[in-house]
Order: sequence, then structure tokens, then C-alpha cells
Amino acid sequence: MEALIGLGAMLALMALGAPIFVALGTVALVMLGLEGKPLMDAAAHSVSGINSTTFLAVPFFVMAATFMQKGGIARIIIEAAETWVGHIRGGLGLVCVIATTLFAAISGSSVVTAMAMGTVLIPAMMARGYDRPFALGLVGASGTLGILIPPSLSMILYGLIAEVSVPQLFLAGVIPGLIQAAILAAWVIFYSRRKGYASGLRASRSDFIAKNLRALPAVAIPLSVFAGIYSGYTTVTESAGVAAVASVLVALLVYREVKPREIFGMATEAMKSASAVTFIVMFAMLFAHWITGSGVPTALVNLAIDWDLKPWQFLLALNVIMIVLGMFLDAVAVMLIVTPIVLPLLAQLGINPMHFGIVLIVNMEIAFLTPPIGLNIFVLSSIARAPMSEAIRGMLPFVALMALFLILVTYIPEISLWLPRTMM
Repeated sequence: MEALIGLGAMLALMALGAPIFVALGTVALVMLGLEGKPLMDAAAHSVSGINSTTFLAVPFFVMAATFMQKGGIARIIIEAAETWVGHIRGGLGLVCVIATTLFAAISGSSVVTAMAMGTVLIPAMMARGYDRPFALGLVGASGTLGILIPPSLSMILYGLIAEVSVPQLFLAGVIPGLIQAAILAAWVIFYSRRKGYASGLRASRSDFIAKNLRALPAVAIPLSVFAGIYSGYTTVTESAGVAAVASVLVALLVYREVKPREIFGMATEAMKSASAVTFIVMFAMLFAHWITGSGVPTALVNLAIDWDLKPWQFLLALNVIMIVLGMFLDAVAVMLIVTPIVLPLLAQLGINPMHFGIVLIVNMEIAFLTPPIGLNIFVLSSIARAPMSEAIRGMLPFVALMALFLILVTYIPEISLWLPRTMM
């Protein structure tokens, strides 16, 4: 009963607008205090989450994303992608999918990806005669790839909480990410032909070569991260450090869209974002410590045994719950609440925690697109100066596509597990 009160209080705090870490930390500390647990023990558990070499990757990846976003990388990748598919009917929509997939491998964040791409692509698509709701929905749905295509900050957070290998999680996200991009591209082609959207001009050979060569330094950064991690030469943290340094050098010396005097301010902005993630992880670990001791996970395991719950039934029910939670809570909050509660059930039902991590992240993607809290809706509505109702209308077909994609990832585990099992 006490646990239910605590969970209810936490959801109420979030509904009232309290930051995620405040809601998690307040409830965990109050409940542990009422249970007579020593607060020194609580402090030790909250610090355990950040006392990790893996967590050090977070500020480095945030730094890399900040400099790549501010350094004009989105526009350069879009120009390169347009030389490949811009001449096809609906080509600018395909450019959106391809460029966003590439940028997602740099940013690690859904909102950053949607913001960077939307600033350039939404005005360009509207100038070419695309419907604004379609443009908003496409950029919003493509932007969610920021947390599925590795390296992903959400994967690092899940790996820390669930104690799952982050390099294996990165691999687990590759094939689902490519499948999502293919689904979006197929919809773009179908919708563009139905609406009769115009095609662009085919790039000349010299233009094709010039724009793709210009994009190579940006694309080389995520490739260097993967090469370092999976060749065994660097850890995740070391690769993140390399990505951070490379992003500064590329933005400053190659593309020259960042001035030396701006570096300190941008680094400060990145560290503020990283500090927010640090507090979230600390209090998420404290919340996980409390919820585990509260008996809720044990009660759920016993309930699953009594009901003879099958894995597919559990995953179906959990997907519905997470989609509903995602409508009213921040996507990260859903992950931090759900993960410690259901982890013991995964072992009982024979569900691979790595597979569940990808299912969880796809649910988070849908949360970015669903009203009333979906962050991509707010970001893109602001960029396009469009009414919220129009942005929501544009997102709805893509939410349906993402729901079908969620079913695919949920019930075909090998989509997520084949690559990590093969390579590691």
C-alpha cells in the first residue's frame, strides 16, 4: 500500500510540472525515511549510478552533439543526402529520412535531431509544395531515431539502470533503426505519389562529389565511435571522448561555423545538459533502490506466476501501459519508472533485457510524438510557427506507423538480438 502511495505521489509531482529528478528523489527519500532506512545508505545508492566509467561517456556525447548541432552539420548532411535522392518524386521527404538517420548517429537525442533537421527541412519542404502537417509529422517521426540509432544517451541510461552492456545495446539498435527508417521512407514514397509532390533536379557529377566530400568529416565521427568500440581499441567512454574532441575540431576548423570565442559558451551549455542528466541518473538509482526494497517487483513476479502470464501477454500489456504513460509523462521519466519495476519480471518470463531495452526505447519514441506532452510536437510547432492542432494532425499517421513498428520489434526479438549475438 505504501509503495502505491509513493508511486501515486511521484506521478502527481510530475503532472504538476516538477522536474524528473525532483519527483524521483523526493518520493524515494521520503519513503525510505518513513521506512526507517538510513539516509547515508540512500546517498551511497544514488551515487552508485554515476560512479561508473560508462557514465563518463554521457558528458562527452552531449558535448559532441552540442558542437555538431551548432556547427552547421545538419545543413551539410541534408545537402549531401539531396544529391542521392533529391531528384525522385518526394525526394525531399526521403532526404529528411536519410539525413536524420545520419544525424541521429551523431546527436544521440530525439529533440536535438528534430530541432536541427526541422530548422532546415520544414521551410524547404513547404517551399517545394509539401503539406505542412506532413512535413511536421515526417521530421518529428524521423527525429525519434536520435534515441534508437546508436550512440544513444537513452541506451546508456537504460544500460546503467538495467546493468546491460552498452556496446551490445548499441548494436541491438542498429537493425531496428534501419527498419524504422525504411518504413518512413516507404510511406514518404507512397504519400508523395498520391499527392503528386514535385521532384527536384538531379545533381551534376561535380556537385555530387563536392557535397559528399564536404559531408565526410561529419559522417566520420560516428563511424570512428563504432570502429573504436567494436574493434576493441577503445571503450565506450574513450570513444565518446574522441567524438567530443573531433566534433569541436570539425565545427571549428573544417566547417568553420563555430568561432573560437564561442567554444567556452557552447561547452558550458553542454555541461549544463550533462549535469541535468547526472541528477536524473542519481535519483533514478535511488528510486530503483527504494522500489526494489518496497516489494513491488516481487509482488508482480508472484502475480505473473499465479496468472500463468505468457511473455507475449506481458509485453502487450506493458506496451499499452507505456504508451498511455508516454502521453502524460516525459519519455525519459517513463523509462526510469518502468525499468526498475519490471526487471525482475523479465528473468521470470524469459525475456532478454537487451530486447526489452529496444522495446522500451521504441515506446519512448512514440512518447515524443503523442499529445499532450510529446516534446517533438512542441519543438516543431514552434519552429514552423504552426498551431499545435496542425502539428498533432501531422503526427497521427506516423504514430500509427510507429505502433506497427513497435509490434514488429516486440514480437520478433531477433530484430534486436541478431547483431549483438553475431558480433559479440
